[in-house]
Amino acid sequence: MVKKAPAASSSPLESAAALFDGALAGHVKESAQQIWLAGLGAFSKAQEEGGRVFEALVQEGVTLQRKTQTVAEEKLGTMSAQLSDRLAEVGQKVEEVSAKATGQWDRLETIFEQRVAKALASLGVPHANDIRALTAQIEQLRAEVAALTPKSRATVRKKPASRGATAPAAVTPKRRTPRP
Repeated sequence: MVKKAPAASSSPLESAAALFDGALAGHVKESAQQIWLAGLGAFSKAQEEGGRVFEALVQEGVTLQRKTQTVAEEKLGTMSAQLSDRLAEVGQKVEEVSAKATGQWDRLETIFEQRVAKALASLGVPHANDIRALTAQIEQLRAEVAALTPKSRATVRKKPASRGATAPAAVTPKRRTPRP
């Protein structure tokens, strides 16, 4: 029950103190006590369920990690296959370019050889085939000459000059005097 404060109080401080002494003060104290106990109960409940909540969060994290890892492996496999395809394409392009470059190089070499041969021909330098043909003709002519020459001349040797013979004296040219 609530009591009225006496009207004869001398100060507002005394009237406020009287209120706390009364039923209102008891009701406020009781509410504060209940709030305090509710807080302690919530704290206790959080401690009890905190372990279970923590374990549930760990399990959820493990599940999420597995899903993420699976997706990452799938993406990695896809990217690896695409990279292999790209590398095969690049290898094919490199082979094509290499073949073209080799063809161009061979063509350039042929043009160079033709121009050098033309320049040598214009200077009168015989071609290697011409030299081979001449060498073959020379060998054929040697064989024919050897067949026509009597063998007796081939076997006869010149006699050395006799020792008593003197060699001709060396002739020294005369000096001419310059004309004035």
